[in-house]
Amino acid sequence: MKRFRLFLCSLIFLSGTLSVQAASFQPFIPAETLKIAHEAEVRASQLKPASEVVRVGIGTSGFASYDYKEISIFGTDGIQVYNNGMSTAIFPENSDIKVKYENGMFTVYDSDGNVTAEMTGPVTFTCDGGLLGVTGLKRAGKQALYHGALQLVKKDNNKFNLVNLVEVEEYLKGVVPNEMPVRFGLEALKAQSVAARNYVLTPRTKSSPNYDVVDSVASQVYYGANTETEISDKAVEETTGIVALYGWDLILAQYSSTAGGYTESYAYAFSDPKTKEFPSDEKPYLIAKPDMASQTPLDTEEAAAEFYKSTPDAYDIRSPYFRWTREWEPEELRTALEGTLPAQSATGFVKPVFKKGEKLGEILSIEVKKRGKSGKIVELEIITTSGTYKVYKELVIRRLFTKDGKALPSANVVFEPQFDNDGKLLSIKAFGGGYGHGVGMSQFGAGFMGSEMKLPFYKILQHYYSGITLGTKPVIISADETQRTITQNFYAPEKHAEIIVDNKYLVSILNAEINGKEYTFELCKGFLPSTRICRIDISKYLKKGINTITFSYPENEAKNKALRLFVELVKQDNSIYKW
Repeated sequence: MKRFRLFLCSLIFLSGTLSVQAASFQPFIPAETLKIAHEAEVRASQLKPASEVVRVGIGTSGFASYDYKEISIFGTDGIQVYNNGMSTAIFPENSDIKVKYENGMFTVYDSDGNVTAEMTGPVTFTCDGGLLGVTGLKRAGKQALYHGALQLVKKDNNKFNLVNLVEVEEYLKGVVPNEMPVRFGLEALKAQSVAARNYVLTPRTKSSPNYDVVDSVASQVYYGANTETEISDKAVEETTGIVALYGWDLILAQYSSTAGGYTESYAYAFSDPKTKEFPSDEKPYLIAKPDMASQTPLDTEEAAAEFYKSTPDAYDIRSPYFRWTREWEPEELRTALEGTLPAQSATGFVKPVFKKGEKLGEILSIEVKKRGKSGKIVELEIITTSGTYKVYKELVIRRLFTKDGKALPSANVVFEPQFDNDGKLLSIKAFGGGYGHGVGMSQFGAGFMGSEMKLPFYKILQHYYSGITLGTKPVIISADETQRTITQNFYAPEKHAEIIVDNKYLVSILNAEINGKEYTFELCKGFLPSTRICRIDISKYLKKGINTITFSYPENEAKNKALRLFVELVKQDNSIYKW
C-alpha cells in the first residue's frame, strides 16, 4: 500500500495548477522536512498502483447526506495535506484537523483551534504509514477508517463532498464482508469479490462528477478498513484482478440476498436505465434459471402457487426469507395502498396515476396479469370500486404492498383473496419467496454451494451468470503513449491461463513481461472474426498466486494499429471456464 500512497502523493502534486491561498499558514514541520517530502513525491512519480483507483463518495453517519459544511480528519500516522495538488502541511499522528467550508474556501484548523491555512481546494489528506479517519463517523458500530486518500471536493460555494481515493483491491476489502456474511465461507466470498469487482469496474452514469460510486446500498456497501476480516481479505486477494466476462465485456454482475430457488431474467426485473422501457432488453448472461434442473417455469398462477407455497430443494433454502407470508384485511390494505400509490405512480409504472389525497375505494381483487419464469410478478391489476390500476415492475410492486410499513421481501408472490358467501373480500394473503430482485447471484445460494456442496467460486459464478468466462479486464494497447504498455495483476487459482488477442489490424507480434521475464509471441492473422482471435497459452510462465503481466505494443508496428486483449483463466486440460 505504501507504493500506492507514494504514487498517489505524486499524482496529487503533479496535478496541481492553482496556488495555495495560505497567507496565514504556518507549517507544523520545518520547511526542510516539507522539501524532503516533496522530493519523495517526485521520486515516486513513476510508481503505479497495483490496481485501478476508484473515487468513493463517503456519506455522513447513517448515510443521511453526501454533503458537508465542515469535517474533522485524523490519521493513525502522520498526515500530509495538499491544496489542489500542492503540498501544504504535515501533521503528526492523531491530530484532529478541522476543516470548515464557506464561500468557496476551505479553512483549516489545528487541534488547538488555530487557523493554519485557507485553501481553494480540493483538499487532499494522505497517511503513508497508516489509515485516515473522520472524527465521529461510524460504520458497523466502529470508527470508520480508510486506506488511500481522503479528498474534500467543492460541490457549490457552501457544501463539499468527502471522497475516498482508494485502490480497487483495497476498496473491495471494505465491501465484501459488508455485502455478504463471512460465515458463508471462502468460496462464496470469492464469488462475491468477483461480482463486486465487476460492479465497480463497469462504466456507469455517475450520480456526481466528484465520485464514481457511493459507500451505501445505492452502490455497494463500503465501510472501509475497520470492517475487514481475515477470510474476506483472503477472498479478495485470491481473486485479484479477476472479472466475469461475456465475450469481451464485463458483465453487469447483479446479485441479491435470496432468489427463492429460481433466479429471474434481467428484462423482467429492471427497466431500461435510459428509456425506462419495461420489460427491458435481455442480457444473455442474466437469464431465469432454477436451482434444480428438473424445475419447470413458474410463469402460470398454478405453477407459482405450487412452488411458493411449498419448500422445494434449492440452494438458498437456508435463508430466513426463502419462504414468507403476509396477510391484510381489506381496510388495512386500502390504507397502505393509498399511502404508497402516489410515490410509486411517480416512477411511471402505475397507470393511471394515483395522486396524493385521492381515495382508492373498496378493493375488489388483485389480479396478476404476467409473471416471469421465476414466478416474479411483471404486471398486475388492483381492481377497486373507483377504478382499475395497472402496476408494472418488481420493485414498484414490492413497495406498493407494504405490511406494517415494510415492503414485500420480493415480487415472487402469490396473492390469495378470501371472500365471504356474498362475494365480499375478507382478506388477502400473500405467499412468497426470496429477498431482493432475484437477478444474478443469490448470496445465500452461493453460501450453500460453497460451504455445503464444496464448489469452487467459479462454478458458483457460472451457475448464476450463464455463458461467462473469467479473466482480466480487456484492454487495448497501441502506439499511443497512454496505451503503449499496460500492466495487470491477477490471481491464477489453478496456474493456467491464456492471453486472448483480437488481432483485427494484423499486428505481427505481442511483447509481454510475465512475472519479471520478457517474452515475444507471434500472432495469428485473419480477416474474419473467427480467424483473427489468437489464443496464447501462458500457463508454464505462471505461479500459483498473484501474477503480474505487462503488455507492450511492438515498436516496429504501424502507429495506426492496435491490439485488444485480456488474460483468460483455463482448466488444466486447457478448456475455458464454461461449465
